[in-house]
Amino acid sequence: MTLGNAGNYSVSWSNFPGDFTCGKGWNPGGYRTIGYNCGAYSNSGGGTFGIYGWTTSPLIEYYINEIWTGSAPTGTYVGTVSSDGSNYTIYKHQQVNQPSIQGTATFWQYFSTRSSPNSTGHNHTVTTGNHFKAWASHGMNLGTFNVQYLLTEGWGGSGYSNATVW
Repeated sequence: MTLGNAGNYSVSWSNFPGDFTCGKGWNPGGYRTIGYNCGAYSNSGGGTFGIYGWTTSPLIEYYINEIWTGSAPTGTYVGTVSSDGSNYTIYKHQQVNQPSIQGTATFWQYFSTRSSPNSTGHNHTVTTGNHFKAWASHGMNLGTFNVQYLLTEGWGGSGYSNATVW
């Protein structure tokens, strides 16, 4: 991973056997309108590109997936939300005794995954509050915000991304 100026970062991986996450963002995260450019993205294995974060009390790992490669998120289908000109499907999944920002723990993952074409290019917007409110309407409540960032995640395969967040 290379950290560029301001909100820019780039990452590449080749025949990576595990899972990694990287990106740039905020601590704490929260309700905000996030702008980003995704100049390049490729992933031959499974992975995601989008907004990622954690809350505590309760411990929640969340994703707003702008690009998703591989099979659909594992979990229970909850509904849909429309935001920033796109439709997203909502899933939730419980992780049991898995790594977290508080060590090994049991916690929920919340996913909004963009249904429309992949979102590369310039000047995209993600209004996090639209997703948070949609999740809450399904009983998927967040806690105290911790980290939040524009994410590149890969699990296996090879790929690259070059993105800027503001």
